[in-house]
Amino acid sequence: MAQIKHLTMAELEAGLDSIRQSPKDEGVLQMIVRRPKTNEREVLLEGQLDVLEGLVGDNWRARGSAQTPDGSAHPEMQINMMNSRTIALLAQDKNRWQLAGDQLFIDLDLSADNLPPGTRLAVGTSIIEVTAVPHTGCQKFAQRFGKDAAKFVNSAVGRQLHLRGINAKVVQPGTIRVGDSVRKL
Repeated sequence: MAQIKHLTMAELEAGLDSIRQSPKDEGVLQMIVRRPKTNEREVLLEGQLDVLEGLVGDNWRARGSAQTPDGSAHPEMQINMMNSRTIALLAQDKNRWQLAGDQLFIDLDLSADNLPPGTRLAVGTSIIEVTAVPHTGCQKFAQRFGKDAAKFVNSAVGRQLHLRGINAKVVQPGTIRVGDSVRKL
């Protein structure tokens, strides 16, 4: 893989027009990533979404969360989704998308105005529901994509557009595949 240069804030901001052109009502699932263990990634062509497990085989449940009193998995953070146009800009190479740590990469407008908490999305034969828990860029994100990338996704515009992504929970189990339609219900 070629050496990737972290983009400057000006280069990142130049990509906003493309991101803002993401479909509003129906998009496409571009990538599925399962995280079997911390810092491990498996890119899948097909996955199963389960009401109790989230993405089957992912470590969401076993890893737990610092945001719950008992350290158990946070039920509102079962599925992490990121806009595929955003990650394409940040990563610059599709082989690097998985470094973001999200499970689903979707060409769909994930902004607060378009997908407020409670919005349901049909993905393959499953249904997921957007939750209110924020998804923000962390130190690992900054190391992988650059300090300006972390500032970009956590800026006022970045938060409004949910450039770092959104959280969801599974409300109807089913099969998802790369290329599936992702449709607002």
